[in-house]
Amino acid sequence: MTINRRSFLAVMVMVFVPAMVGLWFSAGTPTTVEALPTRLSDNEYWQLVTHFSEPNGYFRSDNLLSNEIWFQHVLPELTGTAKTSRVYLGVGPEQNFTYITALKPRMVFIFDIRRGNLDLHLMYKALFELSKDRADFVSRLFSIERPGGLGADSTIQEIFDAYLASKPSQSLYAANLDAIKNHLLKTHSLPLPQEDLAGIDYVYNNFYEFGPRINYSSSRGNGFGGFGGFGRVTYSGLMTADDGHGMARSFLASEENFAFMKELESKNLLVPIVGDFGGPTAIQAVAGYLNEKGATVSAFYLSNVEQYLRQDGIWDRFCLNVRTLPLDESSTFIRSARDRQFGFGRGLNSELGNILGDTMACTLTGR
Repeated sequence: MTINRRSFLAVMVMVFVPAMVGLWFSAGTPTTVEALPTRLSDNEYWQLVTHFSEPNGYFRSDNLLSNEIWFQHVLPELTGTAKTSRVYLGVGPEQNFTYITALKPRMVFIFDIRRGNLDLHLMYKALFELSKDRADFVSRLFSIERPGGLGADSTIQEIFDAYLASKPSQSLYAANLDAIKNHLLKTHSLPLPQEDLAGIDYVYNNFYEFGPRINYSSSRGNGFGGFGGFGRVTYSGLMTADDGHGMARSFLASEENFAFMKELESKNLLVPIVGDFGGPTAIQAVAGYLNEKGATVSAFYLSNVEQYLRQDGIWDRFCLNVRTLPLDESSTFIRSARDRQFGFGRGLNSELGNILGDTMACTLTGR
């Protein structure tokens, strides 16, 4: 990519100024900025969702759940690299919750090009807030009556074994769906348009229809079929997986993890945003908000979105967007990567990257 002198100087401003701002804030320099909120009102929450979002975009899959069976394997390294009590950014469905419970951020923004992902997270928000513990959450998610004998000391394997041996209830499904909508519309007074209500219907029906064995390829809107082994990774398998060292660390692996997610959602501090990584609004709007609050990004989960950005020729726009975020030397990308050890099509693992270093390179080279 050829860069003339004027363009080069413009890039330098976009690259270095946000980074220096992030480093200045993170170093503890006194400022007059307002701190991150400890709770958002329902109106503040919906204003962020609405004003930071872009128009609904397209992706060929519903992506109702992850297909990354080994996504926990990066957690030991991640928790030694990224800092806690900051801001977490991510994309897609429930795998974010596991990274969130590992990093314990003060605030979360989840981006996705599809509005359907926002509807998925609204469903999760209601379910976390309505559920008293993990077993109750799984019961509500799949519309299965809670089996006896499950409690705070139950392992995640015991919980899913019990639900896999049980059948869903249509009456429970109808009651739960009404409870989800009432919680969002009445308890939180969110002015959800009909588009979102229909989206929640669609999402929740898939979890009812396929149960704990739901996989990436289950829903009607999946455009990948069984390619890449996506259909082999079930919700149950994702929740009962471990970090590669024998420790189960999913967001449902412990009551402590579940309680953290429940509190975060109850305080309206997980904000789903509709937006393209290379788009003009979403990431830059969040960046402006975080810079005003003197916050710093701890980690940014990307899944494999970068490959689509490169295919669409907007990789450099994504880099420039990311460079507006408040970052420091510990801010970390989490990426999906093909696990070559097991051959193509067997599953996805995760890998880490330094946000400052990675986006500096792509901004200057156009790669």
